[in-house]
Amino acid sequence: MVRRIVTHLTFYVLIAIIAGILLGHFDPENAVKFEFLGTWFINIIKVFIAPIIFLTIVLGIGSMGDLKKVGKIGFKSLVYFEIVTTLSLGIGVAVALLLKPGNIDKTGLAIQDASKYTSKAGEPFSWISFLQGNTTIQILLVAIVFGVILSKLYNRQPMVEFLEKASKHVFKALKYVMYLAPFGAFGGMAFTVGKFGLATILPLAKLMGCMYLTMALFIFLILGAIMRYFKMSITKFIGYIEEEILIVLGTSSSETAMPGLIYKLEKLGCKPSVVGLVVPTGYSFNLDGTSIYLSMAALFLAQLYNVALSWEEIALLMGILMVTSKGAAGVTGSGFIVLASTLASMHSIPLEGLAFLLGVDKFMSEARAITNIIGNGVATLIIAKSENELDMEAVQKIGI
Repeated sequence: MVRRIVTHLTFYVLIAIIAGILLGHFDPENAVKFEFLGTWFINIIKVFIAPIIFLTIVLGIGSMGDLKKVGKIGFKSLVYFEIVTTLSLGIGVAVALLLKPGNIDKTGLAIQDASKYTSKAGEPFSWISFLQGNTTIQILLVAIVFGVILSKLYNRQPMVEFLEKASKHVFKALKYVMYLAPFGAFGGMAFTVGKFGLATILPLAKLMGCMYLTMALFIFLILGAIMRYFKMSITKFIGYIEEEILIVLGTSSSETAMPGLIYKLEKLGCKPSVVGLVVPTGYSFNLDGTSIYLSMAALFLAQLYNVALSWEEIALLMGILMVTSKGAAGVTGSGFIVLASTLASMHSIPLEGLAFLLGVDKFMSEARAITNIIGNGVATLIIAKSENELDMEAVQKIGI
């Protein structure tokens, strides 16, 4: 048992996270110097995202042949995303109204400069800008076109075999790169704790507690109920992707786990065509954790400044977030820019309140990213099963 634990990559990622926290807390001056490890690992993983998305989608559509099926999966995914993200916005609002995380004393809060986010608040949401800044969606669209072309070729088998070999080599290379995950997790966590310090979270501990509670409620109640309806277990699925979750925890980036999530979902029995369409699209349109954060942060600031919002204003806030949250994946500093633009359109919650959130944002980004990756994994399983594109024997064998 012990030998099995110490030979598992998850064990070393967890040790690296703990070591990063300790170094950041006790020696912050040296801890921040390890930022390059986290950045370096994330950049290496990003190299794999484009070829994995492209190969998975092209092979999935090319081998499927039924383009109506592809369109049906895409439409069903978007409907699912909209329903679930609306539920996530709703649960964020409900917990914020019930526990009132903004009812605290402002005098002890660390204030940082939020001008670079508020300066962009007046810019309206643009789908063109969203598509231009979102490489994942661009790759997705190009891959769909290539997949459709491949499916129409009379003698497509040689091309399919070539792409299958290329896909195997890419995933094999990724497997070796993942052995570097402990270094990336250590660097990311050491820098975060070293720069911002654990002490910075104390004045906003109530907000963080509410945020983590809401994420847990969403995962285990909402996503858990969806999984139970389809005869699967959310806790067992989380255990299945624990390695990817720990990597996200260490790097604060859900992108680092995308290639691994795609691989594990296919291993779990999801058809490549479904995985290739749902996962990349979900990374832009199914940001459950980000939606929870945006709704709760907006109400936190309203409570902090004693701004009493009517039910009509709360409904307007949710309506605006349903649109603006879709742009959160394709913009640098996305969460704050989207939140700033939402507050600017409300004209009732002070924009300068964002400065209070900057100090603890890095400590909440892990929760957002983890919720996002779990949500996208669940979405893929549900869409696959509803379309009879999930091998239930594989699911039962792995124990989900």
